[in-house]
Amino acid sequence: MKVKAAGINPIETKIREGFLAAKWPATFPEGEGNDFAGVVDSMGPRVGNVAAGDEVIGFTNKRASHAEYVLVPGEQLTRRPARVPWEQAGALFVSGTTAYATVRAVSPRKGETLVVSSAAGGVGSIAVQLAVNAGARVIGLASEESHSWLNAKGVIPIDFSGDVAAKIRAAAGGPIDAFIDTFGHGYVDLAIGLGVKPDRIDTIVDFDGKVVNKYGVKNDGNLSAANAGVLAELAALIAEGHLEIPIVHVYKLDQVRAAFTKLEGRHSAGKIVLEP
Repeated sequence: MKVKAAGINPIETKIREGFLAAKWPATFPEGEGNDFAGVVDSMGPRVGNVAAGDEVIGFTNKRASHAEYVLVPGEQLTRRPARVPWEQAGALFVSGTTAYATVRAVSPRKGETLVVSSAAGGVGSIAVQLAVNAGARVIGLASEESHSWLNAKGVIPIDFSGDVAAKIRAAAGGPIDAFIDTFGHGYVDLAIGLGVKPDRIDTIVDFDGKVVNKYGVKNDGNLSAANAGVLAELAALIAEGHLEIPIVHVYKLDQVRAAFTKLEGRHSAGKIVLEP
């Protein structure tokens, strides 16, 4: 597979630095990256769902997409619709399937109020759009610089400074039905304090299970939706104009260190992409 674009994700930094060694050990030297989009260069004799020259979106479980070429099973690929830009396609897998899983976990229904923490981040920016598509009233916690983007997507933005609980209650004007936590740092406690039932709360940042065990909340993330079928659904939404993967910066592959420095600065909203 010749890679045209590959996204980078915060979890890759944590794995590289050893913070998740118990679950995802790293043995150096090794590659990085799960997301990619590209063109099929060649395939094995048992691959029948794609052909050489096909433009595809895919994923690898081998931490190998930050490269010029990547080898993956055919079942980890889906066709790239012509209206899906390469950058968005290449950044879709990890954040897109994670957002899909979180929204599915809390099942926001039409007219219900859902709160999303870090609503302009890589996962949050997709989750809020999927929830709005489902008819939910979405409140997004984000810095002021992201409020105009959230407003444009039909989200009620709230700054995360000061008395956040009071701000959420005022914006909701009624019960808060569900909560998606993509940031951690006490947001599940906040959701419980707001009266959200544990089975309508999903967090993707409880790697040691302490919060899940304490409250009985959900912990659905990428692994709950990591398949080509979900990728195809998300790609179709992009092609139809119902979903945008915000891209904040595109780096060349040999600028990968600068790309991760940008990501680790936690100042970017949306996705950072590498291209060969």
